[in-house]
Amino acid sequence: MTRVVLSIGSNLGDRLTHLRAVVDALRPRLLAVSPVYSTPPWGGVPQQDYLNAVLLAEDPALEPGDWLRLGQELEQAAERVREVRWGPRTLDVDIVWAARRRDGASAVVRSADPSLTLPHPRAHERAFVLVPWLDVEPDAVLEAAGQARPVREWLAELDSADVDGVRRTALSLGWP
Repeated sequence: MTRVVLSIGSNLGDRLTHLRAVVDALRPRLLAVSPVYSTPPWGGVPQQDYLNAVLLAEDPALEPGDWLRLGQELEQAAERVREVRWGPRTLDVDIVWAARRRDGASAVVRSADPSLTLPHPRAHERAFVLVPWLDVEPDAVLEAAGQARPVREWLAELDSADVDGVRRTALSLGWP
């Protein structure tokens, strides 16, 4: 069984509909859904703001690679085009963190595979991931840069302008 933290975002087309499609597709697996945030683009490519959210999900039959394939299928359904790194997109589904549960114990999944690096190598630098993650898992811990630390600590180290740019909206993803 795996539990995952997924970061979802959209800044092209009907952004809210793209995010809702992910929630609808994952509904039976969802444990929690963050509020929707409006966030400035990350990575230096000029584009409009994103809508972002974080989902906490679990499925006894899925491994991290299965979550990756599922996320890519959802991106394809939203007609995502990968032309520019960190460029605009209809939908982005990132696996931020994963853990396996077996015999009552939980172990964080670590992977250096270029197609699925876990935990996500830049999550600790991204307020648009950390802020909504804390909404669904206030005691979350993230391993990055060789350290396992509370997400709150990673967030406290980010530039205040980045954190302030993550603005909670009144929009709903229709969950629960």
